[in-house]
Order: sequence, then structure tokens, then C-alpha cells
Amino acid sequence: MDHCWVDTFEGLRRLPGDIRAELETGSQIVSVAAGTRIFGPGQSADSLLLLLEGTVKVVQKSDTGRDIFLYRVHAGESCVLTTACMLAFEEYSADGVAETDVTAVAIPRASFDNLVARSAVFRQFVFAAYSRRITDLFTLIDDIVFQRMDVRLAARLLELADEAGVVHATHAALGTELGTAREVISRTLSEFQRRGWVGQARGEVNVIDREGLERLARSAGAA
Repeated sequence: MDHCWVDTFEGLRRLPGDIRAELETGSQIVSVAAGTRIFGPGQSADSLLLLLEGTVKVVQKSDTGRDIFLYRVHAGESCVLTTACMLAFEEYSADGVAETDVTAVAIPRASFDNLVARSAVFRQFVFAAYSRRITDLFTLIDDIVFQRMDVRLAARLLELADEAGVVHATHAALGTELGTAREVISRTLSEFQRRGWVGQARGEVNVIDREGLERLARSAGAA
């Protein structure tokens, strides 16, 4: 890397020189391939991971065996579940899977505990990230309980679409994203297609009318 990884994270740039040096020395950069299961239920959290490149999807399995999407960790972010497990000395209760090739900084527990105890700046970084993600999870709960599925699906398609407007996901995968059955996704996408908003192909959804989806997604706030 052309610059120190610490500068990637705005909350860490204010670290004093000695703490910064200790953080750099006590951590290591790791890489994992797309599809790798990074952690899972029953495993202990031994290192805090800060993502430099790629995305990690965190999914929990329900009692019925259905996967429920919780959140994504993007470059420049940390995993709230890992943070919680490290602070409480608990084991993981969900799966973290690399959606893409991932490069991350691993901060071992010993270094993490030491820095949390010694550095107010590091503590603020950890708990600010934790607070933001908890807020996101409350929003997710609110969406699941109160928002219509067509509104949620429209918003998620817009979020997942690449620069060409293509969402590379099956109906089952989108069901996991939104905590619903594949059949519900299929019916809703068929309606979107009838309206001319999307096209469908095997394993992907093509966003044709972005403005139409945006109007539907915005209707949640106007309701």
C-alpha cells in the first residue's frame, strides 16, 4: 500500500504517534478469497477486522433454517458483531462470509484490549462504529416489521445494482437479503417487470427504469 492503512480510517488518524506505532506493529494485513467463511456460530472472536478492500456479508440462521441477512461490512468499516464478541468475550452467533476478495487489518485481542484501555481516540473509534451499526440494525428491524416488501425490494435493488444496473443475485439470495421467501421475491419482481422497471435473466436482475424504483423506494418516507 502506498500509505499506512491507519489513514484509511478517519477515526484513527488522530491517534498519538506512540499509539499509532503500537497499532501498526501489533496488527497484520490479511487477505481472503471471495466465498470464504470468515467466522461462524460457536467460534471465538480473536481479532478485530478492519476492512481495507471488499465486502463481508453477515447472515444469521433462524430456527427454521432460513438465512437472515443482517448487514454488510464495506471497506473503511469494522464488524459490529466481532466488536461485541470481543468486548463481551462471547462466541459468534452468525456467519460472516466474504462476498468479494477481501483485504483487512487484523488486530489481535491482546492489542485490541490494550488499546481500548489506554487510548481514548481508539475507544471512540471502536464505539462510534459500534453505535452506527446498532442504529442500522434498529432500522433493519423497523423495515422488516413496518415497511412493505415492494418498497424494501426496490431500495435493495438500487443498493446492489452495479454501474451497468445489474444485480447479480438469485431470487433466493434476494429473499435472504430481505428476510422473506423466494416466492415473495419472485412475485414482486414479476410486478416490477410488468411495470417496465426491471428485466430478469438467470441469476440476475437488470434495472431498466431506475427512476421508477426510486419513486417506490421514496414512498416509504412519504407514507
